[in-house]
Amino acid sequence: MNNHTSHDSHGAHGGHGAHGAHGGGRPGGLAVSADGYTLEVDSTILAAGPRRHVGFRVIGPDGQPVTEFVAEHEKDLHFIAVRRDTAGFQHVHPVRDEKGDWSTELDLEPGDWRLFTDIHPAGHDGTLTLGINVAVAGPYDPRPLPEATRTARIGEYGVALDGQLVPGEASELTLTVSRNDRPVTDLEPYLAAYGHLVALRVGDLGYLHVHPEGHPGDGTTAPGPGISFMAVAPSAGTYRLYLDFQHDGVVRTAEFTVHTTEAAPAPVPAHGDHHAHHAHHAHH
Repeated sequence: MNNHTSHDSHGAHGGHGAHGAHGGGRPGGLAVSADGYTLEVDSTILAAGPRRHVGFRVIGPDGQPVTEFVAEHEKDLHFIAVRRDTAGFQHVHPVRDEKGDWSTELDLEPGDWRLFTDIHPAGHDGTLTLGINVAVAGPYDPRPLPEATRTARIGEYGVALDGQLVPGEASELTLTVSRNDRPVTDLEPYLAAYGHLVALRVGDLGYLHVHPEGHPGDGTTAPGPGISFMAVAPSAGTYRLYLDFQHDGVVRTAEFTVHTTEAAPAPVPAHGDHHAHHAHHAHH
């Protein structure tokens, strides 16, 4: 879901067109297998604790582990872990051996978890997000969903959210980063962007990986304090947003709970109701 910045009429960001698979308001990650590709983990039962090893692979249509990927945002593969109650979000970047086996470490508390992999296999016509359930042993203490809020605090950093998620429609979200209540104007590029935003639908963890408008070095995108994204909510409901941003060499994650809002009704054209009916239909 990469729209051009308002200043960029020449499509400098169009090179990420392959991410269209994340667009259209259709969530990814709800299936362990899609288009002949399957996410396979070494074990679906894991031990709790910090820095737990997780091994996995992506099996291709030929039944073999995939070893050729098209890099997206500087990585062959993006890996997301989150507990089913939306706690414990982690965006990590595993390493792969020549056989196609991936390895990473996660901090795991007991409970049911969802693991996602965001990939563009070589020869495939776009990106895929696959998801798999794993169980982490131990006494599970599920947390209630955090209340909807427009601000998040991470130590001395604050992030303010502006904009609305609209079902079935692209809408702009702007996240503004401050430190000790002063605007941060020197955000550092992280994976070829000033921020990465993952949205998960509460209830089934339907996955949306959205990307910012513009990118570092395009001549128009400022390194903060605001980072703007285009996002499409696949349905009405509640979503969890996770923003990764880098400053002073450290990647931090700001979390938000957001409820969708209905789009403003479109003006009724003077020559008929066709467009108004279509706009109404889009809400469903």
